[in-house]
Amino acid sequence: AVCSMGNSTSRLYSVLAKTLSSGAVSQHQDCLEQLDSAQLDPIDPKDLLEECQIVLQKRPPRFQRSFVNLKKNAASNHRPIRVMQWNILAQALGEGKDNFVQCPMEALKWEERKCLILEEILAYKPDILCLQEVDHYFDTFEPLLSRLGYQCTFFPKPWSPCLDVERNNGPDGCAIFFLKERFELINSANIRLTAMKLKTNQVAIAQTLKCHETGRLFCIAVTHLKARTGWERFRSAQGCDLLQNLKNITQGAKIPLIVCGDFNAEPTEEVYREFSNSSLNLNSAYKVLSPDGQSEPPYTTWKIRPSGECRHTLDYIWYSQHALNVNSALGLLTEEQIGPNRLPSFNYPSDHLSLVCDFSFNQDPDRLL
Repeated sequence: AVCSMGNSTSRLYSVLAKTLSSGAVSQHQDCLEQLDSAQLDPIDPKDLLEECQIVLQKRPPRFQRSFVNLKKNAASNHRPIRVMQWNILAQALGEGKDNFVQCPMEALKWEERKCLILEEILAYKPDILCLQEVDHYFDTFEPLLSRLGYQCTFFPKPWSPCLDVERNNGPDGCAIFFLKERFELINSANIRLTAMKLKTNQVAIAQTLKCHETGRLFCIAVTHLKARTGWERFRSAQGCDLLQNLKNITQGAKIPLIVCGDFNAEPTEEVYREFSNSSLNLNSAYKVLSPDGQSEPPYTTWKIRPSGECRHTLDYIWYSQHALNVNSALGLLTEEQIGPNRLPSFNYPSDHLSLVCDFSFNQDPDRLL
């Protein structure tokens, strides 16, 4: 039975197990009734991590990654803001559409893969979490992360490719989660991106938050642009539309901005140049890992499909470079860690790497952007 593990954490396990399979809804009604009565009870992240590790005990241990600290930006009079960006791979797409030819289907089982995702989030403890390809928001991420203290927002694609997959869990979309103890939501906007004046299937969320500690406002945004080769001009148009929306929301860059996303675009693409050259004065945070501070990582996604090996840099955390400092960034997985069969795998739940950065506000709040 999924309702009890026979120990003191059985109540928590019922919450975790409730999301293990779509069949749990009909098969374990007694667990759901317990869940409803406990919906608002907080979860100790250590307990949830322990439960995930029990589910994952037959899998290899998670990869170890280290933060690269930037001493020149270390001085700050407030706690840094940790932002995590991650395309977590929609379950329906992973099992039904993406054709990861070197990844065993067993590695894609939701019962365990979702625990790998949660383990990654719990390991880095982000203050703000930005996700793409979320198709288990209502039955997994919102119920669990809300009880960890996050305020949760989800915006699905108007017509998600997940819906074409048999036994899907609904549409995928973008999601933002922020810790309520650190931030207050001032404004939230769901944006359906346009291209050539036409509404598209891609979306974004932009939220203006107030930092309790400093009293300062900033905007956090998440997006997932159109995929595939041949759609470069389309992505460029979507990027222009998003930038225009963000200019309005940030009052022409008066409010500092962080934009997380899977842009499906290499740094050589036009949409990357648009963000680099925008009047919002954005820089890409992960360039700090390069020796000259000017180059993107060699990859943020690495997979093998029937067409061959795909190794690309597609994921970014953009930030207002005059209003915010990057204090540290999480190093990438090495090729040796990723292994010859690439991603996803028994070790790692997505075909995209998570990106994590610590930001601090510039010490001069009146400095012009």
